[in-house]
Amino acid sequence: MTRGRGTRRPAATNQLRIIGGDWRGRRLRFPDAEGLRPTGDRVRETLFNWLQGRVYGRRCLDVFAGSGALGFEAASRGAAQVVMVEAAPRVAEALRANAALLGATAVQVEAQRAEAFLQTAPQAFDLIFLDPPFGKALLEPTLCALAAGGWCAPDARLYLECEAALGDPTLPRGYTCVKRGRAGQTAYFLVARDAVSTA
Repeated sequence: MTRGRGTRRPAATNQLRIIGGDWRGRRLRFPDAEGLRPTGDRVRETLFNWLQGRVYGRRCLDVFAGSGALGFEAASRGAAQVVMVEAAPRVAEALRANAALLGATAVQVEAQRAEAFLQTAPQAFDLIFLDPPFGKALLEPTLCALAAGGWCAPDARLYLECEAALGDPTLPRGYTCVKRGRAGQTAYFLVARDAVSTA
């Protein structure tokens, strides 16, 4: 119930705000979809503070792109390439529409399931976002597929997001958690590939 004078405007739903870079402050809309949870502003700000110096000119992969919050943030901050993988056709179309709206020529949208995409010929990415739908037990199998399939460049960084109740994820050999945080029921991690031990 609204108290006091006047009418409070309803909160914007299905909308995200880019928080840094060339498109700072731009707002993008996205459709409803099962399991779609855009990474919040505070967590994104923390993540990109962690990544200072590791976004501009880099190749980025957003495996469960959803709203595109992470991928568009990377593109806004000068990533050379951002590949967004999204299985839901309506969500993938919204990602393409938002990329066109921004003039985001570095963004490429792959409308397919993550498992299918990771069976294609790999290219090495410097920065990988891995934020699968909760409750599907997708994080660790997808992480293993990325590590084993040649998708991670030497000295790559991977951002992982999952239910806090699950605890720290099990990492493939040669990968180390370098930062971690928690926001409510969500845990998030920055993982580094050790270029020496994985050579």
